[in-house]
This record gives sequence, structure tokens and C-alpha cells, in this order.
Amino acid sequence: MSSGTSTSSGPGPEHAALPNAFAKTAMELAQLLEAILFVADKPLPASELLALARKNGRDGEPSPFASAEERHIREALDALARSLEGRAFQLEEVAGGFRLATRPDYGPWLGHLFAHESKPPKLSQPALETLAVIAYRQPISRAEIEAVRGVAVGGVLETLCEREVVRVAGRADVPGRPLLYETTPYFLEHFGLRDLNDLPNAEELKRIKLPEPPAPDAEVQPELIHEPAANPPADRQD
Repeated sequence: MSSGTSTSSGPGPEHAALPNAFAKTAMELAQLLEAILFVADKPLPASELLALARKNGRDGEPSPFASAEERHIREALDALARSLEGRAFQLEEVAGGFRLATRPDYGPWLGHLFAHESKPPKLSQPALETLAVIAYRQPISRAEIEAVRGVAVGGVLETLCEREVVRVAGRADVPGRPLLYETTPYFLEHFGLRDLNDLPNAEELKRIKLPEPPAPDAEVQPELIHEPAANPPADRQD
């Protein structure tokens, strides 16, 4: 393989060949990942991209990337990101995975394309405040959320579950077994976060003292689980 600058004699250093066990170059792996991400309806982690790349190809032919490792996937993703520079699409790392997305500069024009499609209303300010409490203090019970916010949040929690940004994480090991709530992978995707560490600091929320669990002899009825809507929210293109 030539290491020169000519584009006709082979890929340059930035697209160095995979180990000798591979018949394809890193650029061809990057192109495969681009095709996968183009049709994917959610961000895909590197581990899932690796599993897909290792699968047999057309007519059951063994994949040229059958012996690839996750580091090869990440190197190919880096190559893909570089190849997209100056184009309408960009590679984003969000919600623990990778996705292709249009650049924000084109948002106003793309918005006209979907202007007539019905979309659920934006989350209200109370819903956003409740979501912030859950994001920073999860897993957290309804009583703890209400202690922070100072108002009842039953209806707001149902809305957040229906919009699939919040889900039930289990029950607290205290009398009454209150439900615990946490954010979902779609929460990260919707707000463009790679993981919860990307959340801005909210020291004020973290310092608020949460209520103590009920006394052991308190008669507390178990909280019922409200099932979220079965259909995914219609605003996933936001």
C-alpha cells in the first residue's frame, strides 16, 4: 500500500489498513458503519456496531471484519467523522452510542419539511424541573421529588413516563415500597447527551436534603405502577 498523497494508489495514513487478517481497509469499514448508522433508528454503541460488522455478508459470505475488535470500530468511526467534515451530516456520540445527524445549521429548512406533522407539545416548565430533579438524584422516589419541588408531581411523572424520558427503576427497600424513577436512554438521546456525566453541574439540587423514609411501623400502601404509553413518542426527530 502506498503511503504517499495520491488518492489513486490507495488510502493514505489516515485510512491505514486493518491487520493482515482483513481483506478490507479501514475506509471500507468506515463506509459499512456509515451505511448502518444511516438506516438505524437509534444511536448504536460501538459493541453493537462491532457485532453487526462481524456478521456474514451477501450470500452468507464470511465478513472481512469477522476478527475485528472494538478499537477498529472506533478508529473507523474517527475516519468516518473526518470524512463528513464540510458535509450536511455529522457523526454524533449520544446516549452511549453513535448516530448520523444533519448539522444544526440546516434545521430551519428541514423544519419546513415536517411543519404539517402533528407533534406532542413541548414539556412544560414543571415537567422540565421534575425531570431535572430525577436526572441529578436518580433513582428517586415520588416523595423525594415532591420534597425538592414542594408540589405534587403525580401527573407530571405520568407525562414523563408517557414521553419515555423517565421510567420506573424498581422499588425502594423501605415501608410502602415506593416506586423509584430514573431517566431513560431516550432522555440522553433527546437532549443530545453522551451519558449522565454530560449533565451540567447542579450543586444546589445535590445539596437539598431529601426526606427520611417512613418509620418501620407506619402503615403505607404500596404505590401502583403507571404503565407508560406503548407507542414511542412522535417527536423523536427533535
